[in-house]
Amino acid sequence: MHKAPANEVIRGAVDLELRLSKGEQDILNPIGVNCVRAFPGRGIRIWGARTLSSDPAWRYLNVRRLFNYLEESILLGTQWVVFEPNDDRLWSSIRRNVTAFLQEEWRRGALFGRTAEEAFYVKCDRDNNPQESIDQGRVVCEIGVAPVKPAEFVVFRLAQFSDTTSLIDE
Repeated sequence: MHKAPANEVIRGAVDLELRLSKGEQDILNPIGVNCVRAFPGRGIRIWGARTLSSDPAWRYLNVRRLFNYLEESILLGTQWVVFEPNDDRLWSSIRRNVTAFLQEEWRRGALFGRTAEEAFYVKCDRDNNPQESIDQGRVVCEIGVAPVKPAEFVVFRLAQFSDTTSLIDE
């Protein structure tokens, strides 16, 4: 779910009617067209993972799918809060529940960060649940996540050094 659905072999595909070049791919990719390409010795593969969104935050298909999954999972996993007393104890329970779920997603590699604290946050307290919100029967939980984005372009820098050249100038 969190991995971009690209560079995957299309099982059962034996040929393509139209074979795209790298140059054609380079034109289509930035506008959100995910191509299917044939690679000698590697098979026919999905070669793109973009959406049509002009918003850079939603550029990649795996990010959109991850957010859809997180939203649906959190909504389903917190149905128990309906009609519970809207107080500090509820907010603490919501934080624990959502944090446990997001921590597992981070461990699976779906969220970016060396630590869970870098990967996500969950805020559900008196600051975002003022009395006005409580009086309206609403509980507000703010969740922020850092999704993993695909390494779409891999850049290698190669250099040749002679015997007298050192990597570190002193």
